[in-house]
Amino acid sequence: MSRRLVALVLVLPLLALLLVVADSPLRGPGGPPPDAPTALVALGDSTMSGEGAGSYEPGTDGENDNWCHRSEHASVRKTAVAGVEKVFNLACSGANAEQVGLTDQVRNNEGSQAARLAEIARAHRVTTVLVAVGANDDPRFGDVLGACLRAWFDRADCSRAMGDEWRDRVDRMVPKVVSALRDVQRVLRDEGYTPRSYTLVLQSYAAPVGPDLPFDLQNLSGCPLRTGDLRWVREKAVGELSAGLREAASAVGARFLDLSRAGEGREACAGGRNPDREWFTRLTVDFDGLRDEARARHALQESFHPNARGHEQFGRCMSEFLATSARSASCVAGDDGDLRPVPDGD
Repeated sequence: MSRRLVALVLVLPLLALLLVVADSPLRGPGGPPPDAPTALVALGDSTMSGEGAGSYEPGTDGENDNWCHRSEHASVRKTAVAGVEKVFNLACSGANAEQVGLTDQVRNNEGSQAARLAEIARAHRVTTVLVAVGANDDPRFGDVLGACLRAWFDRADCSRAMGDEWRDRVDRMVPKVVSALRDVQRVLRDEGYTPRSYTLVLQSYAAPVGPDLPFDLQNLSGCPLRTGDLRWVREKAVGELSAGLREAASAVGARFLDLSRAGEGREACAGGRNPDREWFTRLTVDFDGLRDEARARHALQESFHPNARGHEQFGRCMSEFLATSARSASCVAGDDGDLRPVPDGD
């Protein structure tokens, strides 16, 4: 046997071993100890923190001007992942992509969520990271709903004024979300995680309102929004926002769960006299908060966010999605009314 052949016989097993290690689902050098508890971590804004679901964690309901509103009913608390021992919700109402990523910016007396993820990743074996972000960047979806509320008073049409620039807003948002997701990946890489050692999922937003509601609730007792604006929010704005987020997820190789159709028929006020059928809060006013100057500007904060029932359904859909190998899927209601993930292309 020639020396070259002998060398090849010796090298091939080593090369195969290197390929296996390089693509291993296990952590790389560094990282948490092997016996560290496994963890699921949520990052993002109000739709992930649990705004609208009530039962907020101490310290996040206005204390020291922290209005993150992390709820014990948040969807991440309803998300079941095999083998996960601990759940961390770092999401904060009002957060934008910069605050999810690595930044010195402080909001609600809290800094970078990605930096806090790094701390968790050192002491726990993070297996899953869920992210919901983007609406508070250029789209400023909450401000848009606020403009539509004012348009109801003025008998104007906010969707017509907003429609021409909405796509541009979404386009400007995409690179910011990409940057935040890359910061999350960078943090985990720096802590010794390999790309295959954890799952990163970006989820989109569900339409909180729609045009199918009783006329007698299109007022201050429920949903003071004009029908044309309600239709635009559900049929155009939320869909285009989801398309932009899908693009961001694809750019970094993250999985994507589309919630744009998740609330159909369950939007705020859609239940008429039976609000228990709804998965979103109606116009909600904290009247006690109006008596306190520090709380007054947050008196409407819970309005048109998923309620506890909505978060439970989103958590159910995410749980089933994580149990599949699909790279992307859409949450839609099944015959039993519960949300199910339908893989894209099915």
